[in-house]
Amino acid sequence: MTDDNCVLNEPLKRYKVQAPTIKMFGIDIHPLGMSQSLDVINECITSKQSLHIGMLNAAKVVNMKRNPALGEDVTSSNLILADGSAVVLASKILNKKLPERVAGIDLMHGILERGNKLGYRVFCLGATEEISEEIERQIHKHYPGVVIAGRQNGYFSDDQQSEVAENIAAAKADVLFVAITSPKKEQFMAKWGDVMQVPVVHGVGGSFDVFAGKVKRAPLIWQKLGMEWLYRVLQEPGRLWKRYLVTNTLFIGMLLKEIITPQKS
Repeated sequence: MTDDNCVLNEPLKRYKVQAPTIKMFGIDIHPLGMSQSLDVINECITSKQSLHIGMLNAAKVVNMKRNPALGEDVTSSNLILADGSAVVLASKILNKKLPERVAGIDLMHGILERGNKLGYRVFCLGATEEISEEIERQIHKHYPGVVIAGRQNGYFSDDQQSEVAENIAAAKADVLFVAITSPKKEQFMAKWGDVMQVPVVHGVGGSFDVFAGKVKRAPLIWQKLGMEWLYRVLQEPGRLWKRYLVTNTLFIGMLLKEIITPQKS
C-alpha cells in the first residue's frame, strides 16, 4: 500500500532470474558469482525490468527469523545473493553449491565500474548529508562515466517517504543504492519499489561509510579468511561485540539444525 497522495505508475516488469536457487535456512538463494550478477543487473537496466537485490549474511539470516516482516521483505527480492562468508561456508558444510561470496560493497563497486563504461544513471539514498556529499565526489572522481541522477541522505521521517520516492522516480535512475540500516532499508525498498520505477535496487548497508573513508574496511587477507566481521568488532568493540556474539551463536545453532534436518534445494 502506498501514500494516497503518491501517484503509482505502471510497475516495471519483474525480472525472472534464469538460475535454479539453493534453499538454506528456508531461504531461496541464487548461486551466482560476481560476474554473473553484474550481467543480470545490466540486462535489467537494458530491458527496464525490475530487480531488487537481497544480500544475505549470518546476521540477516538470524534477524529474518526474529523479525517475520524483515523476512518477507528480503524474500520478496528477486535476486538473493550470499553477502557473508559464513553463508558460503555453511553451504559447503551442507553440500550445497554457492560459488562465492558476493559482498554488497564489492557488488556496488562492480556496478559503478560497469556504469563508468556504459553511462548508468545512479541515485544514492542514505547515510548522513556529509557522507552523501562525499559519495557524490568519490563517484565523480573514480567513476566519471557514471551519471549521478540524484542523492538523498537517510534522515527523513516516515511522513516524508512518499516525497523521497517521488523524487527518485523523477530522477529516472537505472540503479538505486540504498544505504539505510535494516529493517528500514528492506521495508522502504519493498513499499516504494513500484513508485520509484528504478530497474535495479541494491541495499548497500554501511558501504557508503567505507567508500567515503569514514570506516576502514578489513584488509583483503581478513576478507578471504571470512573474518571481516571480527575486524569490524575490533574497530568498535563496545558497540559490536555483543551483537556479533549473539548472532554468530544463533547462526551456528541454525546451521546445526539444518545439518540434522536438511532441506531440499
